[in-house]
Amino acid sequence: MDGCTLCPRKCNVLRAEGKSGFCTQTFDIRLSRAALHFYEEPCISGKNGSGAVFFSGCTLRCIFCQNMPISRGRSGITVSVERLSDIFLELQDKGAENINLVTPTHYVLQIKQALDLAKEKGLTLPVVYNTSCYELPETIKLLEDYVDIFLPDIKYVSYDLAEKFSSAGNYAEYAFAALDEMVRQVRDKGGACFDDRGLMKRGVIVRHLVLPGHVHESFAVLDRLYETYGNEICYSIMNQYTPPQMVPGFDKEFRLKYDELNRKLTKREYEKCIDHALELGITNAFIQEGMTASESFIPSFDGTGVRE
Repeated sequence: MDGCTLCPRKCNVLRAEGKSGFCTQTFDIRLSRAALHFYEEPCISGKNGSGAVFFSGCTLRCIFCQNMPISRGRSGITVSVERLSDIFLELQDKGAENINLVTPTHYVLQIKQALDLAKEKGLTLPVVYNTSCYELPETIKLLEDYVDIFLPDIKYVSYDLAEKFSSAGNYAEYAFAALDEMVRQVRDKGGACFDDRGLMKRGVIVRHLVLPGHVHESFAVLDRLYETYGNEICYSIMNQYTPPQMVPGFDKEFRLKYDELNRKLTKREYEKCIDHALELGITNAFIQEGMTASESFIPSFDGTGVRE
């Protein structure tokens, strides 16, 4: 931590001295929620729920982010590495199917320490790395033998959209390089693995959120994913885009500046993406049935499960 270079921003700030870079976080671990979560893919949530640990801060600035209170670093409780390890164990005791690390990139080093401690105390659950995928492959390499399931988003292939919506024009360059490393790690361990209940124990699930008015960007994302990985990865094609006006506390300036995203995804837009996936030959996929998002399903970032 002489200078932080964990993500593609490479801010090089001295987080251990209390300074923060683009992610808004110092070296102190800050959590906004740690609880059973039932809204992941079925093979992740299972019957008992995924043990989701929400870390404050983010390496992106997605203008449609549903978790803005934590991604912008406005909420969160500071915890020690020891407390984080205990939280993992408490989630296991509550029956969690796995430990789900949500936006963890900027805390990779502390997470590794906490997992070591938790495993010494009896942690046996699979670990899920739930990320925007704006990652350095070198950082993903640090996670070998720590992470069992990679759950990355792949948001864009277009420089212009990535810059406009997430302030990361080089997103695709890094996201696909990081995904290569995730797939490599799982492949070297024997590939995807499920238990007799259909729960994933090892593997890669790539999420893609379809944005209103940008179906062709989704086509391009699916094209590149399938051309590169075929059905070796699982796909999760999501229709749950939530317009900013449906997100409590969303900044008004974004609603005004990005009017094109101030509507729900239409059923037809989503169906076009599913049809395209089928035409490509994608068979290993999760799709969402029914209507597109009619309300926001955002958990309360009130420190649940964080305090001792």
